[in-house]
Amino acid sequence: MTRVLVDLLFYTGTKGGMESYVREVYSRFRADDPELSFLGLASTELSATGAPWFPGHLIDSGISGDNRVAWARGELGAVRRWARRVRADVVHAPANFGPRSSPVPLVITVHDLLAFRHPEWVPGAYSGAIRWMIRGAARAATRVLTVSEASAQDIVAILGVPRDRVEVIPLAGNPPPRHTSGVRAASPATVPVHPTPARPHLVAVGNRMPHKGFTTLLDALALIDSAERPTLTITGSHGRDPLTPHVRRLGLEKWVSLRGWLSRTDLDDLYTTATALVFPSRFEGFGLPPLEAMARGCPVIVSDLPVLHEVTGDAARYINPLDPANIAAAIREVCASSALRDQMSRAGLVRAATFSWDATATATRAGLLVAASRPA
Repeated sequence: MTRVLVDLLFYTGTKGGMESYVREVYSRFRADDPELSFLGLASTELSATGAPWFPGHLIDSGISGDNRVAWARGELGAVRRWARRVRADVVHAPANFGPRSSPVPLVITVHDLLAFRHPEWVPGAYSGAIRWMIRGAARAATRVLTVSEASAQDIVAILGVPRDRVEVIPLAGNPPPRHTSGVRAASPATVPVHPTPARPHLVAVGNRMPHKGFTTLLDALALIDSAERPTLTITGSHGRDPLTPHVRRLGLEKWVSLRGWLSRTDLDDLYTTATALVFPSRFEGFGLPPLEAMARGCPVIVSDLPVLHEVTGDAARYINPLDPANIAAAIREVCASSALRDQMSRAGLVRAATFSWDATATATRAGLLVAASRPA
C-alpha cells in the first residue's frame, strides 16, 4: 500500500480555483483504494471546517493558511517533517508550492507561473518569495503535474525542469446540476441589475488581481451606447471591491453589479441565464470559468491567449484583452445575434464534454503511483 501525504496547508476555503481542483480530484479517490492511502496535512482553517471530500485522515498542522509567514515556513519545513513522521511513500503538493527538498518522492502540481511571467502583478517582496519557493519545489519534484501545455512550456523554459518530468493533466468544469441537452434555464430572479426583457446581461468571474482585465472590460462596456448596453455582473471579490471607484468614474452604477464569491448554486444560475460570459484575462494557467460556462450552454467571449485556445477551441469569440474597443465590438456582436449565440452554445457544450474530472483524477492517481516507485 502506497501512503500519500497531501499538502493542504494552503487550503482555507477562500482560494478559488486551486481549491476546486483539489476537491474535485480527491473526492474521486476512494478511501478503500487497494493501492493508495491518503493523509492530508491540513491548515487550521481546513481542520476547523473538515473535508468530507477527502478520502483519508486529516492532520491538523496548527498552521494557518492565511498567515503568509507561517504558511511559507510550513511548506518549507513542516511538510518534510510530517512525511518522515507518518512514513509517507510520496508527497503530493497540489497548489504550486511545496518543500524544496523531500525525504520521499515529491509530486507537485504547478498551475501557472504568473509570478515569473508578470511579477508586476504580484505584491512587492511577496513576488520574489513566491518565485524562490516555486522554483525550488519544482526542481526538487520527482514529477511535475500541470494543467495546460502553455504552463508546461513555461515550466520547462523558466524553471528548467526537464520536459520528461512534466505531465499535462487538464482540469474540467463542475458539471451543471440542472442544465442538460443544451436547454438553458430561465430564472429572471438571477438577472443582475435593472433587467428588462430585451436587455442582454453578461457575467465575468474572477478575483481582482490586475491580470483578470476587469478594468478594461468596464472601459469596453462604457463604449457601448446606453440604448444597447448590456448589464454586467462581476463576481469574485473579497470585502471592499477595488473596482467600485472605476465603475463610478465611468458612470456605470446602473449597469454593473459587483459581487463577492458566490455559492455554486448562485454561480450556476448566473451561467445559465447570462447572455454570455466575458473572460478578458491577460494571463491564465488554464481558465476554469469559460469551461464551466460552456458546460451550461453559455456563450463565451475570451482573451486570445494560447492557453484559452486549449480550453475553448473553436467555441469562443476571441478578443484582445488590452483593447476596450475590440472587447466592445465582440460584446455587441454576440449580444445582437441569437443565431450566433445558439451556435456558440452548441459548440461550447461539445467542447466542454471533452474535459472530465474523472479523467483528471485517474491521470493524477497514475502519476502518484509512478512517482512513488522512483527514488526521492
